Amino acid sequence: MTAVVIFEELDSTNAEARRRAEAGERGPVWLLARRQSAGRGRRGRSWEAGQGNLTATLLLTLDKPPLEAAQLAFVAAIAVGRMVEAYVPAALIAFKWPNDILIEGLKASGALIESGPAPGGGLWLAVGVGVNLADFPTDVERPATALAAHLRHDRVRAHGQDEALERLATTFDQALALWLAEGFEPVRRAWLERAVGIGGPCSARLHSETVSGTAEGLDADGALLLRLNSGELRRITAGDVFFGAP
Repeated sequence: MTAVVIFEELDSTNAEARRRAEAGERGPVWLLARRQSAGRGRRGRSWEAGQGNLTATLLLTLDKPPLEAAQLAFVAAIAVGRMVEAYVPAALIAFKWPNDILIEGLKASGALIESGPAPGGGLWLAVGVGVNLADFPTDVERPATALAAHLRHDRVRAHGQDEALERLATTFDQALALWLAEGFEPVRRAWLERAVGIGGPCSARLHSETVSGTAEGLDADGALLLRLNSGELRRITAGDVFFGAP
């Protein structure tokens, strides 16, 4: 198993991964925080982890260009989805572009991928993962849930962060090995098997505009293919995506 460093309290596991990477550490190493004081989500949002939830970052170094390394968002989704299966029936789990994990339509997990040039060559990557194990936020734009809410017993609270990270480290190793050996296509297929919203109405809130249409699928590099109401096909590579009728 990949090495694990545990912090009782930390500003952010992704921030710690950046500090270590810029100091020359190459990984792979998982950084686990029992509590985060300044957790961050996608697009600069704060991330409130909640007591007993999983907040961890994998620091690793790859010889990949940044655009290809961005596919780790989908590798992370596959890995977290398989980890969640240890607690929740597989039929309840779905993926929302690019890497949110839903349980019965409610968000239970997300990931934040950050990167930069490694001092010794290659690209360092911080794969930050947050999973609502025991608790979930209520004052959020997207309705959320926690794994514990879908169990008949208190296993998540009893075994907690350590067991969840051990499972995640194993499933991530498997998904990463698949991507490195066979490329993005098998990861793309596995992601699509659990994707929600594909083929239905979709809107994307981008940096300078909001566009709407039909989500047609996932491009070969992971971009969301959105057929606008005007007929134009747009590739969405970043933004807030909402599925379903407005």
